[in-house]
Amino acid sequence: MTAQPDPFPALPELGLLERAVNYTRGSLAAVPGTDPRAPTPCAGWDLTDLLVHMDDSLRVIEQAGRVREVALAPDGPEPADGAAPRTATGLVAAIRDRACGLLTAWMAHRGERLITVAGSPLRAGVLVAAGALEITVHGDDLARACGADHPLPEPLASDLLAYLPLLVQPGDRPVRFAPALATPAGAPPSTRLLAQLGRPA
Repeated sequence: MTAQPDPFPALPELGLLERAVNYTRGSLAAVPGTDPRAPTPCAGWDLTDLLVHMDDSLRVIEQAGRVREVALAPDGPEPADGAAPRTATGLVAAIRDRACGLLTAWMAHRGERLITVAGSPLRAGVLVAAGALEITVHGDDLARACGADHPLPEPLASDLLAYLPLLVQPGDRPVRFAPALATPAGAPPSTRLLAQLGRPA
């Protein structure tokens, strides 16, 4: 009997998400021992602010994989009103847990179904790619803030560049992303990716 094709194949972007998580896990290992107030490439954010933002972002990505719907909160590193302050050590543990949880949730997600984001439909694969971009770039931010020698992998950067036109629109600047920076001819993918997001390599 001939095997029937899977009507809901796994999203091709899941491999991208897994690679992003694996890279950023290495950056998280550099956080212990770093000053929680250390500056980061994210303007106005110190290391703790960045970790708070990452924890919140990963929670949203995990939620999307589990319930196929997310409500977007305003960007910002501040915890919700009344929430206890979050320490760098606790945030690292929380982010590691969320990274495992979101991979589990999305690995169970089959097919190019739609996700509802703030009331509007979005292809699941696009959301996964956006999550991979967010996780990867903030992994690089973490490594730089901690002074770690943990460069962004060139193959991962190259694959993310292919999705960038879908993920970063002119209206996203300068609120979500800084203006793009110029890059020299022949610059590697990591340099070009970071420059497109307003970060110097």
